[in-house]
Amino acid sequence: MRLRALLDTDALGLRLLGGEDELDRTVRGVMTTDLRDPSRYLSGGELVLTGLAWRRDAADSEPFVRILVQAGVAALAAGEAELGDVPDDLVVACARHRLPLFAVHESVAFATITEHVVRQVSGERAGDLAAVVDRHRRMMTSGPAGGGPDVVLDLLGTDLDLRAWVLSPTGRLIAGPKVAGPGPAADVCAKLAAEQLAAARTGRRGPHRVIVGQTTYSLFPVRSGGRAPQSSRDVRETVLSDWLLAVEADAGDWAEERLDLLQGVTQLIAVERDRRDAARTVRRRLAQEVLDLVQTGAAPAEIAARLRVAAPVLLPGLGAAPHWQVVVARVEWDGGEIDGGPVAQSLLEEILVEPHTTGPEPSDRIAVAHTGDEAIALVPLPAVSTEHDGSESGVLADALLASVREPLSAGLDGDGRVTLGVSAAVHSAEGLRGALEEARHARRVAAARPGRVCAAGHQELASHVLLLPFVPDDVRRAFTARLLDPLRDYDRRHRAELIPTLEAFLDCDGSWTRCASRLHLHVNTLRYRVGRIEQLTSRDLSRLEDKLDFFLALRMS
Repeated sequence: MRLRALLDTDALGLRLLGGEDELDRTVRGVMTTDLRDPSRYLSGGELVLTGLAWRRDAADSEPFVRILVQAGVAALAAGEAELGDVPDDLVVACARHRLPLFAVHESVAFATITEHVVRQVSGERAGDLAAVVDRHRRMMTSGPAGGGPDVVLDLLGTDLDLRAWVLSPTGRLIAGPKVAGPGPAADVCAKLAAEQLAAARTGRRGPHRVIVGQTTYSLFPVRSGGRAPQSSRDVRETVLSDWLLAVEADAGDWAEERLDLLQGVTQLIAVERDRRDAARTVRRRLAQEVLDLVQTGAAPAEIAARLRVAAPVLLPGLGAAPHWQVVVARVEWDGGEIDGGPVAQSLLEEILVEPHTTGPEPSDRIAVAHTGDEAIALVPLPAVSTEHDGSESGVLADALLASVREPLSAGLDGDGRVTLGVSAAVHSAEGLRGALEEARHARRVAAARPGRVCAAGHQELASHVLLLPFVPDDVRRAFTARLLDPLRDYDRRHRAELIPTLEAFLDCDGSWTRCASRLHLHVNTLRYRVGRIEQLTSRDLSRLEDKLDFFLALRMS
């Protein structure tokens, strides 16, 4: 803003005492001081407000004004509350150094002037930065030459003092300002992503205000293609793939100009989101070709040839042929009207990206195809020693969901499920068909478990739990109800903890002393509880058949 604009604002009550020829100077900020030498706090372009407490006699005015001029301030405004009229020696010193001087009436608070200047300067900076964002967006549209969203996030920090980060729907940090140091901790990112997904499912418009610890964040959705969802179906199709912009500030009292600026930033980031999605096209096509060959029973030599083409794309610079794992995912919504394959594909690509990877090219060296309602990923692994089968390395089912369970559960919002299955590593094309079936079986095991977000690995297929997903739902419900409902009812009425006691007893292989020690009970108390379980269910926990029935019922409940 210009100094001239201050005189045109009646509410400020400023009176010009000198420097009329300098009123076209630009004001870049405001500072209140009564220090004799405030130079260390000045960067140039400020309107300096002073109550004159630094002035002890007329000789003090000249050095004070000289310091301000050397620091490059735009003007000086002196309050009349302490001394009445502004001293003549200060007027003369300002005139000598061509520094504009204003008198501030005693009825006007410095805070009023400060608020006005900050509001005007901030709005102008937002407008200037918006133009930069717009130019950057046009550059990004035609290619990555603009440098990615990190550049604009840096500008938000330097020009508007806003720290902001781009997060994936699972809470992975995608981009952030390089000048602001490390971003929020992983658990904070997961919390922010969960809050954004939960808000998106309710249809509330952004930005969404979230407080994590002592810090307030404003969350702006980043829509793929820039298109806002028009229906609940649209929300379900995009909620698990849309990014978000997390700003460390409360946007509730922002001016429209600043809100518009941040919307422009989200549009720029959406361009980057679409660019990265397009970059995955080659990997998706390779995965689809391999998957088609495997499912149509092609010869292993033909599959191996296609894998040799895929390996340099997914693991550039890898000398030896990689081993492979297969991960199968399914996203299911209540009602079944959504095609879950593309949703699962985007989600699986996100989950399999290396954690804490940022920058314009995240190392998501995986290929994901989708067929029907499921997505299938080919995950290349560095070749392991022939002394191992590779089962100890690579993708682990539990690790896949460890950090994303909270945000995904919020995005599913009680009417959807995500289930994943992971195969063992295979060393050649001959084993790929078996790995695919293994991953599909593991996913069925995960689907048989309670919860909205579940995964299972190939290790679990060697046990009895492989049979559970193939038991019809009505049979499973009847079986578990017959055995466990009497115990649940008793626990509800008496707070007896029979169900936890039964679980611990079976987990200790029926050992009275080990189970009593685990539950911190006397053995006689444990015997009483087990006796009550047997009485309520008409079963005998000393018999192997009855133990097995209880074990299966607990696993299926």
